[in-house]
Amino acid sequence: MSFRKRNIGVSTGIDRNAAPTAVAQAALPESNPGVRPSPDDGRPTTSTGCPSLDGLLAGHAGLPMGKILLIEENGTTEFAGQLLRYYAAEGVVQEQKIHVVGMPEQWGRSLPGLIGTADILEGKRSDKRKDERMKIAWRYERLGEFGAGIAGSRDAPPQTGDSDGAQKPQQAFCHAFDLTKRFTHPSITNMTFIPLTPSKESPYASILKRLQSAIQSSSPSTIHRIVIPSLLNPGLYPPDASRPEYVLQFLHSLKALMTTHSSRVTAMLTLPLTLFPRSSGLVRWIELLCDGVIELCPFPHSADALATSGAATSEEEPPQGMLKTHRLPVLHERGGGNDQNIGQDWAFNLSRRRFEIKPFSLPPAEGDKEAQEASVPSGMPKKADLEF
Repeated sequence: MSFRKRNIGVSTGIDRNAAPTAVAQAALPESNPGVRPSPDDGRPTTSTGCPSLDGLLAGHAGLPMGKILLIEENGTTEFAGQLLRYYAAEGVVQEQKIHVVGMPEQWGRSLPGLIGTADILEGKRSDKRKDERMKIAWRYERLGEFGAGIAGSRDAPPQTGDSDGAQKPQQAFCHAFDLTKRFTHPSITNMTFIPLTPSKESPYASILKRLQSAIQSSSPSTIHRIVIPSLLNPGLYPPDASRPEYVLQFLHSLKALMTTHSSRVTAMLTLPLTLFPRSSGLVRWIELLCDGVIELCPFPHSADALATSGAATSEEEPPQGMLKTHRLPVLHERGGGNDQNIGQDWAFNLSRRRFEIKPFSLPPAEGDKEAQEASVPSGMPKKADLEF
């Protein structure tokens, strides 16, 4: 007969109330500005500078550390280049090291100006929507608004406590930028521009050497961002830069560098599909060597195409193109992340202050009068006319 109490679990010998160790404390997001744990699996992530793009990356609410994001673009537009500028500007605000490959210093002077945090900008937008919101089921208001928390949830942003036990808001993870303004920040000197030097061997050898020396010589707490605009563009790269044995070896070495410093480095690069289509084997190999692949398909520059594009209501700005997610940073071998956004219909819109990604919806058909009337906000009843 056993004398052990049945309501007490078997102890494993570990004190659950013990304080976290120094190693665990060093991994907290407060140790590195701009880095926080992923809400999906806890791996450290950093913001791309675009809140809607952060929410698209496999539920991590940001770009996981040690990962490469490839942005492909059709046509001669510069939407992908603006995303790179958001990515670089966010790193400068967070006092991270920025390494720009193949671009002169004038590229750094064209970064968008800082206007605040993304949470404040989203809060102003939500205040405008409160006047139009119908107060049905008022008891659910305390849950918060969907999409205002982490990874599109209703959870409030996490708060940290100080030595007195008081709660203080966590440091801003993502900021808002204005393309009509120029970026001015004391940490802009952290940007390093790596030129493409001619060489008899691989033109990427000098780039890898400078990246390796910069990362190894920095402190272990320094976060690095690698920016590669317009990879293989003949206007920037030498003719032999597009040889598969050179560019694939460069991406293999870059991926090995990211694996070695998996908690300190992220990279984002763009590729013009007009010059190098996805049907070529070289581009497919490049996509396999990247952790995330996103394609931008801008609409034709005509009033008819923009008028018939999928804006949900007449007050919303019509999207400027379609966004396709071919691959997301999902780590199947260790778990974490999800690929539910792959294959979905997404659209993007670049306004003066933000690059926004939202679901794409077709306008009502011409013969469907009920759907057309429902899409017009003026046909909706006013809040004062509703009685509960």
